[in-house]
Amino acid sequence: MDLSSDRAQEATRIVRELRQAGYSAYLAGGCVRDLVLGREPSDYDVATSALPQEVMRLFPQTYAVGAQFGVVLVPVRRDDAAGNRDNYSVEVATFRSDGHYSDGRHPDQVQFSHDARTDVQRRDFTINGLLLDPLSQEVLDYVGGREDLKLRTIRAIGDPGQRFAEDKLRMLRAVRFAARFGYTIEPKTFHAIQESAAQIHQVSRERIRDEILKMLTEGQARSAFELLDQTGLLEQVLPEIKRMQGVQQPPQFHPEGDVWVHTLMLLEGLPANCSRTLALGALLHDVGKPPTFRVAPDRIRFDNHVAVGVRMAEEICRRFRLSNDESGQVCALVANHMRFGDVTRMKESTLKRFLRLSKFEEHLELHRLDCLGSHRDLALYEFAKEKACSMPAEQIRPKPLLTGDDLIQAGYQPGPQFKGLLSAAEDAQLEGSITTKEEALSLIARIATNAKIARI
Repeated sequence: MDLSSDRAQEATRIVRELRQAGYSAYLAGGCVRDLVLGREPSDYDVATSALPQEVMRLFPQTYAVGAQFGVVLVPVRRDDAAGNRDNYSVEVATFRSDGHYSDGRHPDQVQFSHDARTDVQRRDFTINGLLLDPLSQEVLDYVGGREDLKLRTIRAIGDPGQRFAEDKLRMLRAVRFAARFGYTIEPKTFHAIQESAAQIHQVSRERIRDEILKMLTEGQARSAFELLDQTGLLEQVLPEIKRMQGVQQPPQFHPEGDVWVHTLMLLEGLPANCSRTLALGALLHDVGKPPTFRVAPDRIRFDNHVAVGVRMAEEICRRFRLSNDESGQVCALVANHMRFGDVTRMKESTLKRFLRLSKFEEHLELHRLDCLGSHRDLALYEFAKEKACSMPAEQIRPKPLLTGDDLIQAGYQPGPQFKGLLSAAEDAQLEGSITTKEEALSLIARIATNAKIARI
């Protein structure tokens, strides 16, 4: 078992100091699971018999973020092997047993314990219930976690219904772990999720959002959403996506099937660690199709589905309490995904404005996934990619030849017409028909004369 990384060494140091002070201490939870699987954990947690105040006495710089539940953060500040400053915290939690969870997240009371066996019984899944002595590298398994790793199974510790009653978010975590590792959910655990799916609304929107975004960006998004559907959770957390099922599409454009199948194919193409906005854009790009579906005399149509989809995406982003920047990018991806159909026919000015959309690489990647999830013709993608790569930035976003101040100096009264005049000048500049300020002012003069815009 490889404990040579800097973070593993720091966690081992904390365990060693707790042991030297007379306490039991082990690495616990997901880091042990990952080490057993031969994966490098992203972080390390420690479980100990030391009470929170005893941990804080041993490590004076700690943060008591959840001391009432026995959780203390021990900060680590050091330079990594590449010389970069690596600031993080190791979570140190006191062995405990939990009382009733009346809020579906936190125990009403906890009882601290000196027994590691008692502590693991309160954890969520057997594969996360392993303990590791990093000094001897002995794995302590009181819940059958190692066997379930071999069986590739997600199994709740103890009674699944009770585990999910304690924290409803565990239902989403079961789906995420199963998808991430390619495991199956044990039947009793699966049934308990189906029975309790409607109670997921007791969980805060932010916690639900975080699990959904992890599912979308861990590299197994399609499997995760298929499991969300099978467990009944999809209808609860994203009913708009559930409504895609059975919504047929014109076969000449979408031979793959309905909107749900098409969306799953995009999710399947999302790589691990892709951006959250690209992932949500892929999920929501056709969210406006179900409410706009109609069968016309010639074919199936989705009139105005982009505009409807943008409004729906805005609402979902609000519901998930995304930042304004992330919400704006997700909605931009939905709003612009159909524009690639016109990319070879765009005027030079329109094309350059299109190419300078914020994070255009995400628009391009969404279009590639969209094509691969339907007709698989990448001609428009290749055209747009070539244009984006070959055009220098100063051609796509040149310094404007005119500003509002220039128009005022030329004698035009400030007002709403300025936007149109400046846009016309920029269009001509992007088209290459004007290249100087003088030519731009002459163009404005002609437009103003035709539109009867008087000077002061």
